[in-house]
Amino acid sequence: MDHSSLQPLLSDKSLRQNKGTGNNMMIRSLSNPVISRKDIPATVPELVDVSSVFNPGAVKHDNLIKLMLRVQNRGRETFLLMADSEDGRSFQIRDEIIKWHGIEKVKEKIYHLYDPRITKIDTEYYIMFSLDMESGCRLGLGKTMDFAKFEFMGIVSDHDNRNGVLFPEKINNKFLRLDRPNLIEMDSGLKSGNAICLAESLDLLHWKSCGTVAEGRAHYWDELIGAGPPPIKTRQGWLVVYHGIALHYQPIYQAGVMLLDLQDPLKVIGRSRVNILEPREIYELVGQVPNVVFPSGAICSSQDDEGFVTSESEILIYYGAADTSVCRAETDLRILMAGLTSE
Repeated sequence: MDHSSLQPLLSDKSLRQNKGTGNNMMIRSLSNPVISRKDIPATVPELVDVSSVFNPGAVKHDNLIKLMLRVQNRGRETFLLMADSEDGRSFQIRDEIIKWHGIEKVKEKIYHLYDPRITKIDTEYYIMFSLDMESGCRLGLGKTMDFAKFEFMGIVSDHDNRNGVLFPEKINNKFLRLDRPNLIEMDSGLKSGNAICLAESLDLLHWKSCGTVAEGRAHYWDELIGAGPPPIKTRQGWLVVYHGIALHYQPIYQAGVMLLDLQDPLKVIGRSRVNILEPREIYELVGQVPNVVFPSGAICSSQDDEGFVTSESEILIYYGAADTSVCRAETDLRILMAGLTSE
């Protein structure tokens, strides 16, 4: 790929001056939080007076924006619910918990299923999520065609792994995903990771590691990193929104972007030096886990006939705030591109 086409965007000073950099690259919705715990219908005993709703997967289907919500009750049990919206701000939350047909065949105990990322490939919608199991954290995969029935396809990681997200099309006749192997043991005893990695598959069920895409940057805003929403296909490359964790006395979760080569996503073309969104509002600073913005869903307003997101496309980012509520921020492709610097 010819990366020279990226240079005008990386060096467009007028864009930086007119639109700003850093947190000014994202405009928070005035209706934030767009979904809070009080919006969850108490239709079953497990959902009475829940503690939080956060980290949603997002997709557009049948002219509606659909969110798959992570809901946690006061027993710290986790459930997934669907929510639908015409305008992306006001959501109608369905009054039933998602049931994964086939998940009962898993022999090992599953404690939690959470943090879904939704990717449309051809005519089906695939959902990759994390599973807390007796053996550790694993990646699971499900699919749906109508967001009414959901099929569990299987566990798709052999070792501790999180933040799995599928590319929206095959590359070189293979399915690809970004993930984050958990290789670092924290002081708390939990495992985490400091690198976004690439894996490939022929059937979506059996995966082989391809290598490391990007690592965390010690002492800066993104010391530990993980992929966010599905990669966005642009003429310049795959645009990836990711989260970064600054390891202060208390972790701070922020968001950034990087651009990957269209044919070889192991190659990083550009990466944001500063974060594009950080905890500043009270709903991001205070909650179950303070100081968190966690991007997990993205909706792009326009694509061309070849499936590339257009430069003027509006991009809606849905994110979890303080592990307590769901929020929305708005930007567009040119603004995000302007925040990249050459690697």
